Amino acid sequence: MKIGKLGFVLGKFYPFHRGHIHLIESAEKQVEKLIVIVGTLKTENISGELRYEWVKETFPHLEVHHLTDDNPQYPQEHPDFWNIWKTSIRKFISEKIDFVFTSESYGDELARNLDAKHICIDLPRNTFPVSGTAIRENPMKYWDFIAPAAKPYFVRKIVLYGPESTGKTTLAQQLAKYFQTNWIPEFAREYLEVKENPMLLEMSDFIRIAEGQIKIEEEAVKFANRILFCDTDLLVTKVLSDHYMNECPESITEKAYTREYSLHLLTYIDVPWVADVLRDRPNQREEMFELFKTELEKTKRPYKIITGNFEERFQKAVEIIKREILMEDNEREN
Repeated sequence: MKIGKLGFVLGKFYPFHRGHIHLIESAEKQVEKLIVIVGTLKTENISGELRYEWVKETFPHLEVHHLTDDNPQYPQEHPDFWNIWKTSIRKFISEKIDFVFTSESYGDELARNLDAKHICIDLPRNTFPVSGTAIRENPMKYWDFIAPAAKPYFVRKIVLYGPESTGKTTLAQQLAKYFQTNWIPEFAREYLEVKENPMLLEMSDFIRIAEGQIKIEEEAVKFANRILFCDTDLLVTKVLSDHYMNECPESITEKAYTREYSLHLLTYIDVPWVADVLRDRPNQREEMFELFKTELEKTKRPYKIITGNFEERFQKAVEIIKREILMEDNEREN
């Protein structure tokens, strides 16, 4: 049953989580029209435009606005605090507001200043016991509370990185299965397997490989469960382009250096070489390993060297990920 014509929800959605979805859905059921305003500041770590897009994506049928005014955040910060916020809100809503919906204690005063009534939904957070602060501090722990639209932002990307025939694909598959998530293959292999002469490389091949790798990575991150395992990245493409072509296109280098990843697992050369049609440097394994390592150190990316047999590599990788990405050891200590 609708109890009013126009309802209003104001939030930072920093980040957007299931508690916010519950608030908006509960409010929508009670009014004929609901307007949502996403209020953000440039100083906040997560882009305001991105948070606005998360809400829009989740509720495409609602009227959603992005408020970017540099307003005070607490009443004690400015003597005219409520009038400042009223002015900002009225830029987007000229109609009579019947109800203000919040899950916050400030809702009573906000509603009073807008000549509306306040309906507080789940103030004690019983339905979804989480806060934006908690998610920002440890998104892996509170993963299930993050709004689906926001999850790709928080996915931790881990790259299996290193020379040919060092078990990267096997390890990526093992880790994805263990952590119940997905992994992406090396696009270069798929590309070269259908090339008429896969060992006759041109610069255009490296450009297409880089584009293909980015495409499958950006699609896979939408469906990852906390972690996405990447069986290579553009840094690999750069190393190989430098090695085979004695140069690398600037477009690849720039993206290789600027794309963000949480961790690189650098696979050592202490497993047997397995030959196939796309592997051609069995006698240069140590040299290639040093090239890969040097490139990582140049970019100052966090990495761990993975050694041992296949089972030892898997166990070491799991321990590293639990400790450094999922922070499970820290959680036990705290």
